[in-house]
Amino acid sequence: MNKAFNLRVYALIVNDKKEILLSDEYRFGKFFTKFPGGGVEFGEGILDALHREMEEELNLKIDEAIPFYYNDFPQESAFQSNHQIVSFYYKVKCDFHQISIQDYTIPFKEEGEKQRWCEISSLNIDNLNFPIDQIVLEKLKNEKI
Repeated sequence: MNKAFNLRVYALIVNDKKEILLSDEYRFGKFFTKFPGGGVEFGEGILDALHREMEEELNLKIDEAIPFYYNDFPQESAFQSNHQIVSFYYKVKCDFHQISIQDYTIPFKEEGEKQRWCEISSLNIDNLNFPIDQIVLEKLKNEKI
């Protein structure tokens, strides 16, 4: 079995109403909620990956990316055993009005991803599926945004 690191990068996008953008996804036969973002590709820097992911997922250009959190502890991947996740989170400044949001029902079972805005104050860790995202949410809630 190959052991590997899996680098991930995520955007924390907050609008004027103190809502944060969440990404609901169905992949590998599972539904989950996380922050927008994804994997860093070989030969790609963390910020390059963040810009690419935001363009791919949201057709969004980033104005500024401010480092917020990274995990400094081992976290096994939820999808690939023997893969250790290292996740980088950035507070992203952008024209969030350009983000297209469509209504949908949770959970959905078709492959893909959809986004929604959610009030930070109403979120709790159970609303996010991955342990590192849950830590980030707690840090966000303890901060004055």
